[in-house]
Amino acid sequence: MRLILGIETSCDDTSIALLSSQNSKAHLLAHHSLNQDNLLKKWGGVVPEISAREHALVLKPLIEHTLKSQNLSMNEVTDIAITTQPGLIGSLLTGLHAAKTLSLVYQKPITPVHHLKAHMEMIHFEHSVAYPYLALLVSGGHTQIYWCPSPGVYELKGETLDDAAGEAFDKGGKVLGLGYPAGRYIDEKAKLGNKKFFDFPISRMKDRPGKLSFSGLKTSLRQFLEKNPTFDINDVCASYQEAIVQALILKMKEVIRELLPLEAQSAPIILAGGVASNSRLREAFSQTFKKTFFVSPQYCTDNGAMVAFYAHQFPKLMIPFPECLSLDAKSRGD
Repeated sequence: MRLILGIETSCDDTSIALLSSQNSKAHLLAHHSLNQDNLLKKWGGVVPEISAREHALVLKPLIEHTLKSQNLSMNEVTDIAITTQPGLIGSLLTGLHAAKTLSLVYQKPITPVHHLKAHMEMIHFEHSVAYPYLALLVSGGHTQIYWCPSPGVYELKGETLDDAAGEAFDKGGKVLGLGYPAGRYIDEKAKLGNKKFFDFPISRMKDRPGKLSFSGLKTSLRQFLEKNPTFDINDVCASYQEAIVQALILKMKEVIRELLPLEAQSAPIILAGGVASNSRLREAFSQTFKKTFFVSPQYCTDNGAMVAFYAHQFPKLMIPFPECLSLDAKSRGD
């Protein structure tokens, strides 16, 4: 049996998990996270230097707390899983340094984890989804559609060419004077509003299958507010959110229709990443597509559980000690 310590520090969430892995079964023993939302509110978003510094401050006590919660020690951990790409390079290196230190002291192997793939693989922790399937990865930094024909294979079929869906939420929230991160505030206010109040346009790049753009959405919102100084915040949030949701649905339909073979067009669809916890997105995809699976909200945000589970899914990626001490981090993913 393996006892995997998962460490996630790719952006502004510090998260640690302990996962037992035996044969094909994985069991999450402990999972503890700290976010930097309150710290970053005054800046209106993530500040890379501040995030890296906060990771350095909380990593050691959070790891100790996670182990103690199960009456375990590092001696009983068999291996370490750490996010190495993509993400903020300072945050990634902070987590990697911690993993290497533990590896050096306790002579443990390390599995380098691809952040985006870990988000998508987390669907298998909770659901039995048959291959092949389509995956929509929606987060603060990425909006991509992947075709997954077999385990460990991710073929990019669609993506935004500028802002990610999460960025569109956060930038829109900033224009509206909402707090950071704005996604959850827009989601809550939208439940009280009329999503048909205003039709915000989004560039879907009809001449470029699989591509879309969110960069003009914030401009459309600002122009609307300039022309309409009096408005109902709930209606505006509902309409703005609906524009993002419908753009993702239309782009998914386009990928299915134009970029996949006919026999693949009835494949299941999974949603993962931070924005996949949005209630309207989940509702709309469930209503539009017959076979849709969602990563649970607690595992949509950046988390150590998905890092440990990725190491469980792909044991061959483990790098033995001391070779693992030469691992490096990359801000962009392969």
